[in-house]
Amino acid sequence: MTDIEIARQCKLQRITKIAEKLGVAETDLELYGNYKAKITAKPKAAKNSKLILVTAINPTSAGEGKTTVSIGLADALNIIGAKTCLALREPSLGPVFGIKGGATGGGYSQILPMEDINLHFTGDFHAITSANNLLCALIDNSVFQGNPLNIDSRRIVFNRTLDVNDRALRGVAVNHGVKDATERDEKFNITAACEVMAILSLADDLNDLKTRLGNILVAYTFDGKPVFARDLQAQEAMAILLKDALRPNLVQTIGGTPAFVHCGPFANIAHGCNSVQATKLAMTYAPYTVTEAGFGADLGAEKFLDVKCRMSGLRPNAVVVVATVRALKLNGGADKTALNIEDTEALGKGMCNLLRHVSNIKDVYRLPVIVAINRFTSDTEREIAMIENAVNQLGVQAVDCDVWGKGGQGATALAKKVVKLCNSDNGLFRFAYQDGDDVCDKIRSVASKIYGADGVEFSDKALASLEALSNAADISKMPVVIAKTQYSFSDDPTLLGAPTGFNLHVRDVEYRGGAGFLVVLAGNMLLMPGLPKRPNAVGMTVSDDGVIDGLY
Repeated sequence: MTDIEIARQCKLQRITKIAEKLGVAETDLELYGNYKAKITAKPKAAKNSKLILVTAINPTSAGEGKTTVSIGLADALNIIGAKTCLALREPSLGPVFGIKGGATGGGYSQILPMEDINLHFTGDFHAITSANNLLCALIDNSVFQGNPLNIDSRRIVFNRTLDVNDRALRGVAVNHGVKDATERDEKFNITAACEVMAILSLADDLNDLKTRLGNILVAYTFDGKPVFARDLQAQEAMAILLKDALRPNLVQTIGGTPAFVHCGPFANIAHGCNSVQATKLAMTYAPYTVTEAGFGADLGAEKFLDVKCRMSGLRPNAVVVVATVRALKLNGGADKTALNIEDTEALGKGMCNLLRHVSNIKDVYRLPVIVAINRFTSDTEREIAMIENAVNQLGVQAVDCDVWGKGGQGATALAKKVVKLCNSDNGLFRFAYQDGDDVCDKIRSVASKIYGADGVEFSDKALASLEALSNAADISKMPVVIAKTQYSFSDDPTLLGAPTGFNLHVRDVEYRGGAGFLVVLAGNMLLMPGLPKRPNAVGMTVSDDGVIDGLY
């Protein structure tokens, strides 16, 4: 059966029953029908709650199933008696209708209702898009209405956004042919990469949200002074649009595990984590929380640890690195049409990708780590044993699981080891760089320690941007979010495995004052993805009774 067929055959529990499992009072629920709700309760201190971070190797076309394993592990923890809640990201419509598809898991490890979550859900993405574009309208209107802030239209740095993959929007002209208006160049970012998304993900409450929104850098004046959203008095109106989106969403897994699903920044072009509020709420109500970071550990886990943990005070007690035999064989040069055939040679060559990720978690961040082998039916016992033996050489365990076919029952062995791992946490966690490090040194630290790069090459534009930003604001203590390809440790998507002897190429640096970090653009990474030759949107159908086919 397909993921959609499996999801449709499952009987959902009313969301009020799911909330009861956590101890969430019905008065703290805002219902969106029978199976979705927003939570109005505030997170509280949960000193003994354990946080489990799920990450993965670099993604390939073979798939790794990181979200599927996260969901299956949470269900498995509940099965073995460890009360657990999930905290996951919301899907973006861009990948849903593009090439990646939805982000609700698969098989018998899904969050439900999957069609709602993958589409409009509770409207959070639309609210973010509207708030972002309201600010853009206020900027252009201020220029049109006499330009009281002395904004230089050539130096407007805040972009419009839309939750689609549309490469045509990477460069547009606004005010074209409009009487008495100044025509200028503009571009769109996808909603998952916009600063408002990052702000919502990191905000503690409504007051913090307003402050962060006001700190958005929107432009420079003709004499080079920065202009912020607060100068336009935009933050209150933006907050009005975002006040409901600020509240985390509660849904459920097929196994009945409560799941907070809130915010969805990409990890390759943004910071890649669900909201701080959702993670802390899960930890408020459950002794164990399973959360995930986007794409491979070089992107999602690095940003979870160096950005989200730094800003929130959170830190994981255990990290699970997801790998598949198929993906490791692709990293080792196997033909993608022959992944069902045992190939120990390709597996051995591709193993370095997994080992570097595991070593980074264990040695750079000094966190307890375990490998989850997401098993496919074509995997052989010899291939599974090769992975187990390889990571054992690092003093790390690997456990195979079948969460797609068996749900939580397919990961109980993993769950038991994860519980032990949480209890073995030695409290030695550290960041890859320190707050006081120079910005360029922070980038070099991530490039060398996490990516394995020899060094960093900064373009003239990047150096000029850093100089301009240093004059406009205090960027000295800001963490860095490196936007690069998800397919490689390097900024070259064709360099698979664990490449060495390369430099990271930084072409520009952008300020995200509201979010509180700098975005470092590496290689050819763009903040608005494009559609593939045959997007998922081509071939989808919907019947008269609302049943969708082709959404996955």
